[in-house]
Formats: sequence, structure tokens, C-alpha cells
Amino acid sequence: MATSFLQAAASTEKVNAPPALQVVQIEGLVLLKIIKHCKDLSPSLVTGQLLGLDIGTVLEVTNCFPFPNHQRENDIDQETDDIGANYQLDMMSCLRDANVDSNVVGWYQSTPPGDCFQSVEFIETFMNYKENIGKCVCIIYDPSRSNIQGGLAGLKALKLSDSFLELYRNGNFSGENLRDKNISWADVFEEITIRISNSALVSAFMSSLEPDRVTDQSDYDRLQISSKPLLESNVEFLIRCMDDLSTEQKKLKFYFKDVTRQQAWVQERRDENEARKAAGEDPLLEDDSSNPFFKPIPEPSRLESLLITNRIADYCNQIHRVARHSFSRLSLIKALHDD
Repeated sequence: MATSFLQAAASTEKVNAPPALQVVQIEGLVLLKIIKHCKDLSPSLVTGQLLGLDIGTVLEVTNCFPFPNHQRENDIDQETDDIGANYQLDMMSCLRDANVDSNVVGWYQSTPPGDCFQSVEFIETFMNYKENIGKCVCIIYDPSRSNIQGGLAGLKALKLSDSFLELYRNGNFSGENLRDKNISWADVFEEITIRISNSALVSAFMSSLEPDRVTDQSDYDRLQISSKPLLESNVEFLIRCMDDLSTEQKKLKFYFKDVTRQQAWVQERRDENEARKAAGEDPLLEDDSSNPFFKPIPEPSRLESLLITNRIADYCNQIHRVARHSFSRLSLIKALHDD
């Protein structure tokens, strides 16, 4: 059977489609700059630009620079936005003149205590990057988690899933549409593997600076079993999210209650019309626009519920992770005490 032009074009488009992002490779110096920027201005929200290269399934982050920080929300106006945009253009122009990678591949941001990245603003920012540069990523860094757990526990690279992007473009977050698309709260964000790389020269230099390993106070500090501040804050934020989710569920409850009441009223009107027809009387209007019972009731969007559920899962995972480390330290301390 001869292949039509549309089928051939569709198959060619699938073959030429860019490969999916699988790994974010970030240089060690860039990672240190991100961590320093986030920690220096903690607990304020800070953001910055990521620069690098898009190579197949790998997104290389080779440079970054911070955005101007606004101390107060009232400072953010149209003039401030214009200044920030001009600052970004000037920075990328200077980097281009210095023969440094100036291709935008995403942005990074910190997460202040109680302020989650799972928000509509995050989605809109990602959509803006997606429409302009295609493949992009956001690196999230939480200074509070890294301070307590050590290492890079508070670092993650995120993107929106393709299925959620398609749903967000349509703008229909009704329950029926979510069921048809088979999208749940776990399908909103995708976490990308982070791989840290250094040049051979940097690795050799760091090896020469590494002193002989001796036990110091920092080694004993790792055995601290107190995780009360982080657990308390996460439980508090979790309770707050549960209250927000309960509010969203009440909206759905009132919606279904109004729909049921409307359907019952319409059915009652139809039964009355059947009786009037049997009695030879004129039927009443069943779609009277002046009657509020005939007006369509808009279904509340499920987007906020999806985001709140993501926050709840994030806090639960964090509590589980901290509790697991605490029990491991308690077991180690008990073993040392018994010996």
C-alpha cells in the first residue's frame, strides 16, 4: 500500500524528534556557585540563570549567574522586571564576548522554609523557558536540608512531564480529563539524574590539595542524633498542606452538591412537564436561562490539588528520610555504647 504524504511526514517528524532528556551534567564549579548563592541569601528566595549545551540526552550546565534579589515583594513591578531582563541580556552578552557558553538551558532556585517549588508560578516559568529554548531544566537547592543531612541531599533537577505539558496547554484540569489522560499527581514533575563532572586538570589539582585523612570534630558531628528542628518544621508544613488540600476538597464537595441539586431540579421539572402534557397543558421551560438552576456550574480546576499533593509527598519523603537516618545513628550509638 502506498504511503500518503501525511503519514510520511508524521513518520519523519517522529524520527527527527529530539531525544528525551535523561541526564543533567553540571560542572563542580557551577554547583559551588549555586550552593554559595543560595546559602549566602538564605532564607530568602534566590534564582539564577543556567548556561550550557544541549547534547542529545545530556544537558550540560557549564556556567551560571545569579539574578538580582528583591528583598520585598512590593519591589517587584514592571520597572523591576525590565531591569532584571536587561541585566540578563547584558550578562549573556558579556559572557559571549568572553567566549564563554551563553546558551540558556534553564534556571536554578532555592526553596526557603515553608515555600515549595510546586506552584503555578513554577509551571508558568517552565512553560516560558520551554516555548523559547525547547529543552530546559530547573535545579532546586534546599539549604536547610543540606545543612542537616550533609552532602547534596537538597539538590535536584526537575522538569515538567510531557503528558502534563500537553494537559497544561489545553487548560482543562477537570476530573474527567485527568482520568482520560491517566494523569495523577505523580505525573506532574520528572526528576532528572544529576551527574557532576570536573575536567582532568581540576581533578588532578584537587587530588594534590587533599590532605591525609585524619579524624576531626566534623566526623563526630555526623553522629548527632538530633533532628528535631527539621522534623518539626516538616510536620508543621505537612499539616498546613493538609489544610490546603482539605479546602480544595471542600470546593469539589460543594460543586458535586450543586450539580446533584441541579440535576434533581431539572428531573423534577421534566416530570412536571410530563404530567402537564398528559393533562393537555403547555409544558414549562426546561432551559430557562433566567433561572439559576439552569446555568452550567463550572467545575473547579484540579491543578491546585495536584500541586498540593506533590508538596505533601515531598514532605512525607523528607520526614521518612530524616527518620531513617536518625534510627541508623541511634543503632550505631547503641552499638558503641554496648561495646
